[in-house]
Amino acid sequence: MVASRPVHWLKNLVVFAAVIFAQKLDEPVSVLRTIAAFGIFCLLSSSVYLLNDIVDVEEDRRHPWKRLRPVASGDLSLHTASAASSVLAVAGLLLARVLGLSFFYAAAAYILLTIFYHFLLKRLVIVDVLAVALGFVIRAVAGAEAIEVVISPWLLVCTTLLALFLGFAKRRQELMDLGAEAADHRSVLAHYSAQMLDQMIGIVAAATIVGYCLYTMWPETVAKFTPAVAHRLLYTIPFVLYGVLRYLYLVHKRDAGGRPERALLTDRPLLVNLLLYLAVVAWALYAR
Repeated sequence: MVASRPVHWLKNLVVFAAVIFAQKLDEPVSVLRTIAAFGIFCLLSSSVYLLNDIVDVEEDRRHPWKRLRPVASGDLSLHTASAASSVLAVAGLLLARVLGLSFFYAAAAYILLTIFYHFLLKRLVIVDVLAVALGFVIRAVAGAEAIEVVISPWLLVCTTLLALFLGFAKRRQELMDLGAEAADHRSVLAHYSAQMLDQMIGIVAAATIVGYCLYTMWPETVAKFTPAVAHRLLYTIPFVLYGVLRYLYLVHKRDAGGRPERALLTDRPLLVNLLLYLAVVAWALYAR
């Protein structure tokens, strides 16, 4: 169970973006299909994490905390991990087909992307983080396909930018943690520097905030509402702004950029901010 990294399943919550922002939370069928989509991506992502542990086993054994992972530590054999990864991938894809052909294509694209990532893309500077961001976009698209709605292009843009923000922050933390030995763990880190990553993080952080602000006031977004509540989503902007700035604080002052999922669960201000954001989104989209 540990090898499947259940804490990382938080990343799959991106599939809920479509059902929330398409105002389908009051439709039981849509909610159930989204929950099923989330479960399927948990299976697929666990398969991917096992593949990652198999491919990177030697590098992980030289990492301060990744060496404690079941495969790297020897608690889980490569043969068992390989078999489990294959079973989870096949099960996930078979279940994805049940939700529809378009959702299946998205699930298959996610698997193919991660295979290319582990064997090629993760060695290409900047492309490595772009590939990770694309994985989040595929999740968001899959959530829309599961309930057969068209997701806003701006939400896809914001998803991409936020994923890039988290990805570059993670690379920075890896560089800080491993120092001169960083390239021995992840070869692409030889092409990064802390200064360059700080600039990239600043760019995508600003772009994330601007992109989300544009989404809340975009004509197609506003058109979904009655005139009385047309601009309610504007009230969510302060929470997005605080969330990005708080995470920057955690990256630079708490060295928490390496594991964003843990930062979300353990940093109380960040968690409270997320809950407040979701509450305001619920009010903006669903209050009559």
